[in-house]
Amino acid sequence: MSNFNLPIYQYISQGRSKPEQLTGIQKVLDQGIKFIQIRWKEAETNQLIQLGLKVRKLCDTYQSLLIINDHWEIQPEINADGVHLGLTDASITQVRASLGSNVILGGTANTFQDVKQRIAEKSDYIGLGPYRFTSTKTKLSPILGVTGYQEILQQLEQEKIAIPAIYAIGGIEEQDIAPLQEIGIYGIAASTLFLNQ
Repeated sequence: MSNFNLPIYQYISQGRSKPEQLTGIQKVLDQGIKFIQIRWKEAETNQLIQLGLKVRKLCDTYQSLLIINDHWEIQPEINADGVHLGLTDASITQVRASLGSNVILGGTANTFQDVKQRIAEKSDYIGLGPYRFTSTKTKLSPILGVTGYQEILQQLEQEKIAIPAIYAIGGIEEQDIAPLQEIGIYGIAASTLFLNQ
């Protein structure tokens, strides 16, 4: 599905200020995380661009990929490797037409139908969740747990749909990683999990 060689761990940034954001990103880069998603919902566009330019330099130093949450229009300005789009954001098809095929486009999904939609849109990866309750996200969708992921993967197999690069997301803890990978989940996207290492 994806033409990109994506790392299996993605850090989703957190923090209400630029220093908090940068501290967390620096910490996980030092741990060897190679895939950073900037998520700063409270920021103004110019704050996001300033943070993005700093993180771009950091990611270049650490040879890590950088993607922006939601704000696809600033991708060219900070030369991010990609964008992550929620279900209520601009469509992946629209953003692909604007940004081109060399940009990584990921999309959120919560159900089997969402996953099918993301596959149809040719997402490079899918952030599927939530695994369990998480305090870092408001308006949480229904919790999936391992069983929920298993059911979605089985439905894909039944419909003979190639399983894409799916990242489990939402309150994931260290002991959850192995069971998720065992059932065929490609990667883990998390915030607190990596900050607490």
